[in-house]
Amino acid sequence: MNHGMGCLAVTVFSGMLIWNARAQMEDYRNPALDFETRAADLVGRMSLEEMISQLGNGAPGIERLGIKPYDWWNEGLHGVARAGVATVFPQAIGMAASFDPDTMYEVACVISDEARAKYNEAQRSGNYGRYFGLTYWSPNINIFRDPRWGRGHETYGEDPYLTGRMGMEFVRGLQGDDPKYLKLVATAKHYAVHNGPEKDRHHFNAVPSARDLWETYLPAFHDLVVDAKVYSVMGAYNRVDSESASASWMLLEDILRRRWNFEGYVVSDCGAIRDIFANHKIVNDASEAAAVGVRRGCDLNCGGVYQSALMEAVEKGYIDESEIVLAAYRLMLARMKLGMFDPPESVPYAAIPYSVVDSPEHDELALEMARKSMTLLKNNGLLPLDKTTIKTIAVVGPNADSVPVLRGNYNGDASHPVTILEGIRQAVGDEVSVFYAPGCPLADGVGNENLPIVDSACLYASDESGRRVHGLKGEYFLGTELKGKPVLTRIDPEIKMNFGRTSPTTTAIAQGILSPDQEVPADNFSIRWTGQLIPPASGTYTLGMVSDDGCRLYLDGKKIVDDWTTHGMQACTAETVLEKGRRYDITLEYFEGSKDAGVHFVWELPRSENDEKAASREMLDQVQMADVAIFVGGLTADIEGEEMSLETKGFDHGDRSLIELPDTQLETLRAMLQTGTPVVYVQLAGSAIALSGLENELPAILMGWYPGQRGGNAVADVLFGGYNPAGRLPVTFYRSTDDLGDFTDYAMAGGPGKTYRYFKGEPLYPFGHGLSYTAFEYSNLQIGPNETGPEGEITVRVDIENTGGCAGEEVVQLYVHDVESDRIMPMKQLRGFKRIALEKGEKTTVTFTLSALNDLRYYDAVSQQYAVEPGDFEIQVGASSADIRQRGTVTIR
Repeated sequence: MNHGMGCLAVTVFSGMLIWNARAQMEDYRNPALDFETRAADLVGRMSLEEMISQLGNGAPGIERLGIKPYDWWNEGLHGVARAGVATVFPQAIGMAASFDPDTMYEVACVISDEARAKYNEAQRSGNYGRYFGLTYWSPNINIFRDPRWGRGHETYGEDPYLTGRMGMEFVRGLQGDDPKYLKLVATAKHYAVHNGPEKDRHHFNAVPSARDLWETYLPAFHDLVVDAKVYSVMGAYNRVDSESASASWMLLEDILRRRWNFEGYVVSDCGAIRDIFANHKIVNDASEAAAVGVRRGCDLNCGGVYQSALMEAVEKGYIDESEIVLAAYRLMLARMKLGMFDPPESVPYAAIPYSVVDSPEHDELALEMARKSMTLLKNNGLLPLDKTTIKTIAVVGPNADSVPVLRGNYNGDASHPVTILEGIRQAVGDEVSVFYAPGCPLADGVGNENLPIVDSACLYASDESGRRVHGLKGEYFLGTELKGKPVLTRIDPEIKMNFGRTSPTTTAIAQGILSPDQEVPADNFSIRWTGQLIPPASGTYTLGMVSDDGCRLYLDGKKIVDDWTTHGMQACTAETVLEKGRRYDITLEYFEGSKDAGVHFVWELPRSENDEKAASREMLDQVQMADVAIFVGGLTADIEGEEMSLETKGFDHGDRSLIELPDTQLETLRAMLQTGTPVVYVQLAGSAIALSGLENELPAILMGWYPGQRGGNAVADVLFGGYNPAGRLPVTFYRSTDDLGDFTDYAMAGGPGKTYRYFKGEPLYPFGHGLSYTAFEYSNLQIGPNETGPEGEITVRVDIENTGGCAGEEVVQLYVHDVESDRIMPMKQLRGFKRIALEKGEKTTVTFTLSALNDLRYYDAVSQQYAVEPGDFEIQVGASSADIRQRGTVTIR
């Protein structure tokens, strides 16, 4: 086989021609030609080796063709992530709680503006590294079918319709509206049938029924592909019907390309092609896995299997060269559409200046979206608080003064994040006394992330001249294994590193360098610190490291902390007895793989049981003396998230094994309630939490999600009446873990049923629930026509009036219910919603248009098509899935 440069014969695929390079010179450089012709010409000039080199997320440059190096890996779930300072919006689940697609579109436009600005600056600086490109691996539109799934907060919730609506606007905002160029490429992930358990994701086989596949797991992907024209789709780790989701003929070729006419490219999840042979055991080795991936329609491998094994696959006859040509063509076409081969002056988005990043206007939109996400679950009249009559407030809780809880995961770095405590203090000013105490850790075995940094005065090392100085000697290595000669050696006074996050100049941010030195890249490095530790007191210390990736800690040569794995920012600590004044040799080791770099060396000095009791007693005394107490608890994305190593009560490798609020917080809340002071519970989390009966005792509960950089202001605005909340739950809140079925069972109707569409029990708070400080009356429901055929349209109108005492917003929700069926049908399904604003006493008419074939359908597994069952359907309009205010019937003949 000839692998020479520029010698490809004419090859026909997908209606396109790859032209012999000698017959059509330099067409790919000609902006006057269409992108398809140009991409075909460019690929036709590549050797097979060059084409293969472009099929991994880290694609090298091809200088002779003017192709610059490019890393396809970029993140923008709720703001530009892992690329320095950026506007941080609420986590995806919080934005879904807004039930506001219009504001979601505005948010996505801001994200794409900042992404383009960072890319433009990076190009000017010669930075072609990860997280500074234009191909974004967002949004996550998996269905949050079970509250135990750790990554559920990355999604738009449990409902396919809501997920599709929010996801489409996100994609449109990211990809832009220019008739020629894409602003960014958005990526719908993880396709498909992927939502836990995290610890099983590399070998799990999901086997959904045809109806569950087409009625629950695929509709949002259909919406984004067919209606929003998302240009990229990411496969999942797990198998679906025994095929790797990232290399599935059914998912990629039959459904995505044949049925939905998808014209973009497919990327694997990171390491998913390796899973095909290493974990799923579908094939025997990397070359077979690479061939299967490309042949089944996965064009881009996040990982190195394609680049290292595809040539071997060709030589063994596992794959034909033309199939590799097709994958390379699709990727080059995407880069063409992004304007990467055109002069900047011809690409409108190339003019976006860096000044838009973290601008005041974007900060205000972050506040607006955070306010819209606030979901008031309970209020017996305590809220809003009247700060003119309050003299003292006790703010307690592990999330009250936490910056990490604001940002969720896959996040950027806010320049001026506002914690809940800070937001409350800003809201009440100097006239109200605010007492603060953490109160308790998030959970047993969790919560050491906020331990104090080890004091530099207790650390000693020798500098270059042999002088004894405070701090530790840091040796910085390229790669993650502490090998070779250090590229940087220095004394670090204290180990409190947030590399690449606070670089002082826009150029440094664009380059993604490791602040404050440029010798170390932004990813894939390791550090060893050595020196001595001299404890200030004798006793039992909690000693360890808070890091985003791997860490190890040695004391006098003995390893006391060992977590050499990739995970979210979390604490790895151990208890150890130390003697005052003794010199302990200490070694810290850390590696950073592919996320923001962060590592802290932390400790907790010895405390007696009496000390702990005194601290607890002081906190409760302050609560008792306060006019009102605000407990800020819940979870963080460091304990619910993606494939973590954490195993403790209630938590399992990123997932939750129990949905109840952790005991540490329950006990603290109960003790606070016993003081007699009114307690407002502000819950920050990305998933449903059961309150073990405390919902009956607490007078007010506010769900704040992971609210982004202005989260503290948004929470305070709701607490003190500066904003009237209207967020709604995009997930069902269950009463206990016992309400849930088998986590590994992907059948929606099995057992107690999953999500509001199938759950047979009584929820703690239903899907769509959320309270307001005003009241709304629903009346005059009109449905027309009352009878129609399976392809007819139905118009639904309802009057909404604000009958309460102040202006507010209402999320009007429309559900459909099949009155009688021989099939197992959802109990109801959301098929319309509108967020409206009404002044006190104002009245308006809300109109919905339903399509029988789209909104009343089920999937017929025999005909393999959607169908509408004849009979009566109830149209339900109300304030939540359980709070239905108006009902009517339409008959399908």
